Amino acid sequence: MIDKVYDITIVGGGPVGLFAAFYAGLRGMTVNIIESLSELGGQPAILYPEKVIYDIPAYPQLTGEELTDNLIKQVGRFEDRITVCLREEVFQFEKQDDHFLIQTSKGHRRSKAIIIACGNGAFAPRTLGLENEADFADKNIFYNVHKLDQFAGKNVVICGGGDSAVDWALALYGLAKKVTIVHRRDVFRAHEHSVELLKASGVTIFTPYIPTKLQGDVDGAKSISIQKVKGEEELQLDLDALIVSFGFSTSNKNLKSWNLDYKRSSIKVTPLFETSQEGIFAIGDAAEYEGKVDLIATGFGEAPIAVNQAIKYIYPDRDNRIVHSTSLIN
Repeated sequence: MIDKVYDITIVGGGPVGLFAAFYAGLRGMTVNIIESLSELGGQPAILYPEKVIYDIPAYPQLTGEELTDNLIKQVGRFEDRITVCLREEVFQFEKQDDHFLIQTSKGHRRSKAIIIACGNGAFAPRTLGLENEADFADKNIFYNVHKLDQFAGKNVVICGGGDSAVDWALALYGLAKKVTIVHRRDVFRAHEHSVELLKASGVTIFTPYIPTKLQGDVDGAKSISIQKVKGEEELQLDLDALIVSFGFSTSNKNLKSWNLDYKRSSIKVTPLFETSQEGIFAIGDAAEYEGKVDLIATGFGEAPIAVNQAIKYIYPDRDNRIVHSTSLIN
């Protein structure tokens, strides 16, 4: 699909990017979503899947996971028009005749218009930093957990010392065959009560240790070596699954190479969400304008405006009058 020219490419697969993709599909556009993470949903899906969100219109309350599931289901209505590219980062784009050539970490993509919905930059997990870690990242190394059942009966090792690491250890104890947690410090950063529960449980605890090496094969990681901090003691822990809970970071390092006017980590836009480069738009937390309110609901409202403007840019001679969705879907 690399040489296919899409109508609209959306950079970012968080809530605002997903809704923009749905609306573009509703308008009959072909869409390519490029997301740097290994899954869709952005921060609500990764950082607070269980936390309740109260400011989504028509939903008195719903969790980050529920919001993500609903948006993905909504996008699925147009699966024949919408392509998703995961674990792919956008480096730069260049206008070529009637489309943009988008350079990414996996090669290049082509699109007639671009909508940037990447928040404050590429969102990525902090890794162990071990040499062959990437070889197992799509197999049995996890940087966040959604479904605990996938670890049932398995030997699970968790690296980290914050709330997420400790909470996952407690949730998996009794479900997994064995749970081991490794932290580089003697003191955990998690809530005191959670740490007390952890120490009272049957979870195996190694502190202060740091991971030094991963061993495995084509099926995934099989063991991890850990070393005592400021010591020579080294252990090898067998595992079926490894959870790395070092948190996540955002980076806007590629923003400088996009040749767009920006302020700090956001892109300056007009009231129609146009950037300084014709054919490129920005919405959600990626967009900067006077009076901006950084809410998911705000981004949802910005998405249809940017999509409609993108359609006018791509097809200026068409009848681009807005039609209500009740007339577009039978």
